[in-house]
Amino acid sequence: MTNQTTDLIIIGSGPGGYRAAQHAASQGLKVVIIEQEHAGGTCLNCGCIPTKTLCHSAEVADTIRRSAQFGIMGADTFTIDFQQVMARTQTVVETLRHNVEMLMQAPGITLVSGHAQFADPHTIVVGDDSYSAPHIIIATGSQPAVPPIDGINLPHVLDSTHILSRPQLPHNLCIIGAGVVGMEFASAYNLFGSSVSVVEFQDECLPAIDADVARRVRQTLSRRGVSFYMQSAVTSIGADTVTFERKGKTQTIEADTVLIATGRKPRTDGLQLELAGIHYDPRGITVDQHFRTTQPHIFAIGDVNGLQMLAHAATYQGLHAVDTLLGRTTDAPHPPVPAAVFTHPQAAAVGPTQQQCTAQGIDFECRKTNFRANGMAAAMGETDGLLKLIIRSDDRRIIACHVCGPHAADIVHEATALITCNATIDQLHHIIHIHPTLGEILQEV
Repeated sequence: MTNQTTDLIIIGSGPGGYRAAQHAASQGLKVVIIEQEHAGGTCLNCGCIPTKTLCHSAEVADTIRRSAQFGIMGADTFTIDFQQVMARTQTVVETLRHNVEMLMQAPGITLVSGHAQFADPHTIVVGDDSYSAPHIIIATGSQPAVPPIDGINLPHVLDSTHILSRPQLPHNLCIIGAGVVGMEFASAYNLFGSSVSVVEFQDECLPAIDADVARRVRQTLSRRGVSFYMQSAVTSIGADTVTFERKGKTQTIEADTVLIATGRKPRTDGLQLELAGIHYDPRGITVDQHFRTTQPHIFAIGDVNGLQMLAHAATYQGLHAVDTLLGRTTDAPHPPVPAAVFTHPQAAAVGPTQQQCTAQGIDFECRKTNFRANGMAAAMGETDGLLKLIIRSDDRRIIACHVCGPHAADIVHEATALITCNATIDQLHHIIHIHPTLGEILQEV
């Protein structure tokens, strides 16, 4: 076994890992980044990028189909080649993966393929080789959480990774779980023409999103034909059925394909964290405000710490970790982290929900507006939307924004910038917005 020394070891080449490697190398550090699968991690290969590519293709298909309403083309002239859709998705993934591989060839960065595990607090073993460094960043991401349901191992029962490699369009798709993953797939496959049912244990979809926005998304998808079974617990999966308990009654629905979308769990298996003295539990690796583990020279960023399972949160945390080990950070609060759900229509948010503000005893004012009066929304034929802005009553600072509607993610970006800068509702009032744009909705509120 050979041993190599370096300045920083990063385990995982997802957005958090490869951006941290870039940043560290730009500051003169020698970096070894270890990846056991494909460069780019879960997000690029079987998460954010392929799902959003699929969602975009579904929106394009829906736009072409709806063009008959505007007299542009006949509804009978359009068919979907789903194999081509999935082929394009794979092309996008492979292109971006190649780009990441090229980035990892930059001076100061060494990309190592293989499974990493700790030998001691400063040493990582990969196959027959070992690597030592004064600092280590764990960025191993997450994996689908699979519940113990009878029939879960049947061949037509898939998780989010495996459904993305299936070239056939399901006829009857049952999705177990109405979180972000479940709702995005429900929206996309509904637009492609599948019959979609969603079974959820909670009483509303998207539990992390503001209740009004989540309800609006569900109602819109329901009008498009998605069937929702809320407050339902799946008891078994058969060859072509899913059975669940709902309000004391047993129900069964048909499904030739079942998607398990019941959340994700931190990927810590096989790391031998105990040998490094790192504390973790099923929720993830324990970290402090600078993402240091119980070993101060070892950091855990992204999904593996369980704080915010978002690719852009992992990127921020990775950059912050590098700055911390370089001695360049302060104890200032972290900036707000926006999030989006790429259903059709989109949902997006930054800051606490109205329900969380009430629970925390914050004295706030909530302002709402609809998309129907917006000129651009009318021109797009997408007027079914809602925007909520939450401001503090005492100093009128904007603290949250929740949106359901076209380009919700883009609208929330402006709100994120305003919140980061501690802007007030009065300052927003005086910002000139281009007309006609969807961005005007934020000012109109």
